[in-house]
Amino acid sequence: MVVGDVTTGTEVLVIGAGPGGYVAAIRAAQEGLDVTLVEKNAYGGACLNRGCIPSKALITGSGLAHEAGTAEFMGIHADPAVDLDKMMAWKDGVVDRLTGGVEKLCKANGVNLVEGTASFVDEHTVRVAHGGDGQGSESIAFEHAIVATGSRPIQIPGFAFDAEHVWSSADALAADAVPDRLAVVGAGYIGMELATTYAKLGTDVTVVEMLDDVLDPYEDDVKRIVRKRAEELGVEFHFGEGASGWSEGGDGGYVLHTETEAGEESSYPADRILVAVGRRPVTDGLDVENAGIETDDRGFIETDDRTRTAVEHVHAVGDVAGEPMLAHAASKEGVVAAEVIAGEPAALDQRAVPAAVFTDPEIGTVGMTEAEAEAEGFDPAVGEMPFNASGRAMTTGHTDGFVRIVADEETGFVLGGQIVGPEASELIAEITLAIEMGATLEDVAATVHTHPTLAEAVMEAAENARGQAIHTLNR
Repeated sequence: MVVGDVTTGTEVLVIGAGPGGYVAAIRAAQEGLDVTLVEKNAYGGACLNRGCIPSKALITGSGLAHEAGTAEFMGIHADPAVDLDKMMAWKDGVVDRLTGGVEKLCKANGVNLVEGTASFVDEHTVRVAHGGDGQGSESIAFEHAIVATGSRPIQIPGFAFDAEHVWSSADALAADAVPDRLAVVGAGYIGMELATTYAKLGTDVTVVEMLDDVLDPYEDDVKRIVRKRAEELGVEFHFGEGASGWSEGGDGGYVLHTETEAGEESSYPADRILVAVGRRPVTDGLDVENAGIETDDRGFIETDDRTRTAVEHVHAVGDVAGEPMLAHAASKEGVVAAEVIAGEPAALDQRAVPAAVFTDPEIGTVGMTEAEAEAEGFDPAVGEMPFNASGRAMTTGHTDGFVRIVADEETGFVLGGQIVGPEASELIAEITLAIEMGATLEDVAATVHTHPTLAEAVMEAAENARGQAIHTLNR
């Protein structure tokens, strides 16, 4: 303990108030435990403040503007003007409302909130440094701890985010102007979401990716639909190229330089360069080694299916604990951590954790692909329903993509699903529930679905897997 520290104690200490941390804190408090939640920046973490929520707000806004301006086939003629300042203010309002709601929910559930940066002193104590001059620090003794410090964007050599023209994903979500030209380094889900968003706002977008396609590791037919749509929006792709540096351009802009593995060099003009090559866990400065915890070579903390680290009374949830690095997975892990601490028989089941990409069209996946099912020893039954055969999809003007459902041929149990198309992030919930509850193809097919809806495509895919589809040809 440092001289002058104030020392307090708590049953459960949660470090980080993102979707894993604040959920863990609330659930632990609901279990009757004394809980202290430490957050150094903003409640809601990267998800609410710099990721999931602001990105989906801008995706919605840019999509609405683009649809209004390209709906001539419906007899609608418009030339919408985007007021970026107002759009950003609306986005910030959504974020503020949600982050304020998180703080209120924590307080309403009796969680003690502490602002500052926590670091471990030993396996039962952390020191919290408070921000600002003269704010000092305090030590908190705990019986159990939950590390939920999240992740941050990966920086690559030569592309420091403190340069005005080099954007992280957070910078792209807080822009004060729409750039004429945007170069995106990385064609993963963050790069693809922001590339399509800015293309719809009128930016000329160039994407460079070291791999040979977008959105690794999604299936080829899923990726193909998203890549084709992005190209229709004007996004230009260059695969097999890695960013090697940048220079100032003669037109007042900049030039992104790339290089292939064979040493071939290329250059692309840009006003802004967005680096979206992944995220890394925030464990630096946490001093987890003082608690007897080691991180792997990428900084992740290893946990078991009950979220426990090598030190049993210290848990880790969310991005800091590794894949899947998803906000909803973090929340589930937070619930499990709190319930395990409370003595409940909780554990994780990663088979039923869905993932979504909010590109145009969207992607939603859960469980096994056909290839993964075969690798696990199943004889998979696979059914599909294309959206171009869906009446509801036709009435929206969005018919690209399909619903695919994967099941065990012998038992009919649903094993997974892949959806690419309109509202895929919503539709995947039905297949997720089917996996979670042990439903069969017959259960899904026999469930009456409202007509006309996109959800009918899930029912038709299940019927297709059984060879009984009505509105599409059976496989």
